[in-house]
Amino acid sequence: MQIKKKITITYIVLSGVSTLALCLLVFFLFKQNNQYYFLKRLQDRAKIVASIHYQHDPIKAEYYQNLKKNGLEELINEDDFVLRVNGEDTFEYNTNLDLPSEFYADVMKNGSSWTVNSEHQYHYAQIFKESGQRYMVIVTARDRRGNTSLIYISRILIFGGLAFIIIAYFFGRFLATRFINPVSRITKEVKRISASNLHNRLPETEESDELADLTRTFNDMLDRLETSFEIQANFINNASHELKTPITTIIAETEIALLKERETGEYVTSLENINKQASRLGNLTESLLKLTQTGYDGKKQVQDIARIDEVLMDVKCDINKIYPNNRVTINLSNLPEDDSFLMLPCNRPLLELAIGNIITNGVKYSDNEEVFVTLSANKENIKISITDIGIGIPPEDIPYLYEPFFRGKKAASKYVGYGLGLPLAMKIIRMHGGELLIQSESGKGTVVNIVFTTAQH
Repeated sequence: MQIKKKITITYIVLSGVSTLALCLLVFFLFKQNNQYYFLKRLQDRAKIVASIHYQHDPIKAEYYQNLKKNGLEELINEDDFVLRVNGEDTFEYNTNLDLPSEFYADVMKNGSSWTVNSEHQYHYAQIFKESGQRYMVIVTARDRRGNTSLIYISRILIFGGLAFIIIAYFFGRFLATRFINPVSRITKEVKRISASNLHNRLPETEESDELADLTRTFNDMLDRLETSFEIQANFINNASHELKTPITTIIAETEIALLKERETGEYVTSLENINKQASRLGNLTESLLKLTQTGYDGKKQVQDIARIDEVLMDVKCDINKIYPNNRVTINLSNLPEDDSFLMLPCNRPLLELAIGNIITNGVKYSDNEEVFVTLSANKENIKISITDIGIGIPPEDIPYLYEPFFRGKKAASKYVGYGLGLPLAMKIIRMHGGELLIQSESGKGTVVNIVFTTAQH
């Protein structure tokens, strides 16, 4: 069922239920009001009948009779009876009164009561005393006007309720159309957007309602998708180019070597070139595989809990194997007294890889000058600061540092690399809930701060 129909039906049902409840309440209150005022009229007549009965003065009795006859509105089938009460439970009985025994018992117990039959004939009775003798006065009349009024108000409520439901149907359709049409327009625009035209956006408005938020959210999602598609396309193109170069070189070397028989030295030279390109290909493939280990969005479930100072010492041991004469100094003088502040849930091999890549960059791009690594930790976070005095990063290159295969002109002209180390490190650090902050000045060096928020673990 379409949402438009659901909204219309829901509105009709809610309106119908509300209207029915209101009609029943109005009918009940109107009936109670009619009944209350009719009984008050019967009560007034009962008092007058009692007054006439115990008046021994003919003039006063005639006055009350005229008051009853001329001062009060005549009721239909009006009659009155005065019955002598002989005891607690006995009284004179009038055969003209066909009333249930429960009615008389209630009058004798409470001093007054009333009842009504199916023909809307009311009977009101109350006890009064005259010269020490108790009497029961009963006044009876038919409330035809009240019954007619109830029928009239019932018809008004029924036809008015039906008319309101019909109006609610058209009003519900109007509301549904008004609320769903913007969603339909958004759906229509969304269907026109595909991978080939991700640059298209939904028209935004100045409104601050949910539909405007939906439009802005969808446009933000398109921005992210377009960026992701561009990054993916660039990544594939760059990866293809980087992989193709060593493969082409290897194939060319083997073809040249196989053209004719050569001296041993020539074969050795070809094999050395092939080995160099194969090693390059292996390193590049390994870097790409590690980059995919972090997941497309840089998130992967961690498995270990490690001391960050021990991680740094293991990274230092690995760097010592690659650069035996490195001048990396790790400062652990600011460690907290509470060792728990150094504990970090992590994927230890990937975390060591990320930190190692950053420190290795400091060693490589400073031509093996001093690199200072400082560790500090508290209850809220763990901070690793890596400082080198190398070539630095030009300001125009900083926005592209985390793009795979990007290398600055100065770095690419002098140093061998693939442009995968820093993007890989950034994704691994983000995977662990950390933040990578880089400050650099061309020709003066670089400061890299890695901050892990530990309060959330």
